[in-house]
Amino acid sequence: MPVQWAGLSPELLLTVDRDSGDRLCAQLERQLRDAIRSGRLQAGERLPSSRELARLLGLSRGLVQDCYGQLQAEGYLVTRVGSATRVAACAQVEPTPAAPAPDTRPRLIADFRHGVPDLASFPLADWLWATREAARTMPTAEFDYGDPRGSRALREVVAGYLRRVRGAAADPARTVVCSGYAQGLSLALRALARSGAQAVAYEDPGGPATARAAADAAGLTAVPVPVDEDGVDVRALDATGARAVIVTPAHQWPTGVVLTPARRHALIEWAARRDAYVIEDDYDAEFRYDREPVGSLQGLAADRVISIGTVSKSLAPALRLGWLLCPPALLEAVTDLKRIADRGSPTLDQLALARLIESGRYDRHLRRMRTTYATRRTALVEALARHAPAVRLSGLAAGFHAVAHLPEGVGERAVVAEARGRGVGLYGMSPCRASGDESPALLILGFGDVTERAIVEGVGAVGDVLGGGV
Repeated sequence: MPVQWAGLSPELLLTVDRDSGDRLCAQLERQLRDAIRSGRLQAGERLPSSRELARLLGLSRGLVQDCYGQLQAEGYLVTRVGSATRVAACAQVEPTPAAPAPDTRPRLIADFRHGVPDLASFPLADWLWATREAARTMPTAEFDYGDPRGSRALREVVAGYLRRVRGAAADPARTVVCSGYAQGLSLALRALARSGAQAVAYEDPGGPATARAAADAAGLTAVPVPVDEDGVDVRALDATGARAVIVTPAHQWPTGVVLTPARRHALIEWAARRDAYVIEDDYDAEFRYDREPVGSLQGLAADRVISIGTVSKSLAPALRLGWLLCPPALLEAVTDLKRIADRGSPTLDQLALARLIESGRYDRHLRRMRTTYATRRTALVEALARHAPAVRLSGLAAGFHAVAHLPEGVGERAVVAEARGRGVGLYGMSPCRASGDESPALLILGFGDVTERAIVEGVGAVGDVLGGGV
């Protein structure tokens, strides 16, 4: 699509060589022809006015007008009275890339993709309001690079929010704004590597691909540690010799279990005894349904826990905004690494998020989404009870995914493949296991970005598959 310019002439890179012996008009014509043929200038794209191009190149306006007239006569340019000179629609002779092959895959009736919130419910009007307010009141000094830890305004608002809602020991001075969980984890692991750590443990099942990639990039060895009904196995963790562990205590990914009080204290005791650190992914803490709220692990040991939070699930992944609550001993390293990585996250977005939270609009959005997800959770439970009663669900107390336990003799990968052929996106537990095993056969059913109607239709389409009918 050609660039549409309002008012001022567009800029165009052209050069003339006065010592070459070639006529200046011929040089200009040749460069414009080449630019149009190669696609550097697209059909319909506007050229600078003859007066502006003459000024830029130090030529006479008459010479540029003669050049434009010649190319118009050759069919490369079109000019209308009162309108700018543009590239003719039929001027490009270079072959255009072949169109991509049509997607022959069946359209999905329902896609139970996990880890994705309801994208259609993003509070766009509130975000636009917050952005306008942030821009209107933004001090001139905020347009500079600023503190690599992030905007002071957002750090204060986030710290206050986390103290109020998550029971965290949040200090704005030790809060570092980051670009989502991936960068937060990278900063934490690189800081730990600087401090002498050589290995980091992660929950199994969990996110092995993410943990391994981040550990490799930081020069650390990633070690899986089993998870049971009480959360991460601290005894098994102790046996690894690792000096760091990544955990999801509020709603373990992907099993959905909550780290019990006894395990919480055992984990903190392990960190103190081993001079180790816990990286807390405060995953799905905002959305709970039929259980008491679970506070942040960081609130129990701010000197041993690096807590990472984001708005990827509460608002949208596209915002790429998150934060780390850093222990004092790691703050300088994390801040330095953030400065090296990108000098800081976009300030206007940070200030917009601060306005959204402090205005109460963020809390209002979360309350609305809890109701939405609770309704979808009920639809999923009822649809499975109707169409696949042999399937047992777990991990439903919080978040927007459930774990489906398939009946004996039903293969995880076979179910996923058969469902895809019927237009339903299902996802197995095996990629979340360090070993990749598909036994026991489990599915992770995300319902965050699936409507109630799609949930009912999707489960109905594969009910016999889930129950072992195929």
